[in-house]
Formats: sequence, C-alpha cells, structure tokens
Amino acid sequence: MPCYLCGARQNDPVRGTHPWKRGVRHERQVLICPDCQLTQDWKADLDRCGRCRSTFLLSRLGEIECHSCGEVRPQTSPQPVPSSAHLDAVLTNEVEQALSRVLGGLSRLPGPRRAHR
Repeated sequence: MPCYLCGARQNDPVRGTHPWKRGVRHERQVLICPDCQLTQDWKADLDRCGRCRSTFLLSRLGEIECHSCGEVRPQTSPQPVPSSAHLDAVLTNEVEQALSRVLGGLSRLPGPRRAHR
C-alpha cells in the first residue's frame, strides 16, 4: 500500500521500529511515509475518534477501532479509493499538461540574435 500523500511505496520492513505510520482516512486504512511525516501536517486529514478525538484509529473488517480509548464503531460505507492505474493516468496527464505549458512558453521566447554580416 503506498503513502496516501505522495504515493511512495514502502520497501520490505526491517525488524524493529517501523517508520511508516498508519491512520484512517475516509474510513479506509492509509499509510504515511517517513518523508511526509516530516514535511506535512499529515494528521490533519485523518479521521478522528468520536469519543476522544484521537487519530490513532484502525480500520478492519467493517469496524473502526480507536487505540487510544478503545471505542469500536461500525464502519459506514467507505469512499472508493482510486486505483494506482487511475492515479498514474492522472499524474501522467498533469505532467504532460505542465510540459506543454513550459514548451509553449519557450516557443514564444525570442530566438538567438544573428550577427549581421
């Protein structure tokens, strides 16, 4: 499962501490990579416990459990998560559009000046 913020994929974890964090967003389990933990307010988008407002939630088998206070509630119908193929297509389209804008801007620049003979 990739990081829900940047799409980075985790490598096989080594024994010991696990640098990736888990959370629940739109009632689906998500992972947050170590880089996004440092550069973004990653907890702001996560679901919160209805009782204690903690983001330390786990989504499993039709229920959401809070690891802070122990509350367990049924999972409502989660929003669909886009497939990686869909995300790749969106990203490719955005890159192509950005490249087109840059190249279009370059074509409007004046060309090199030629020396008169």
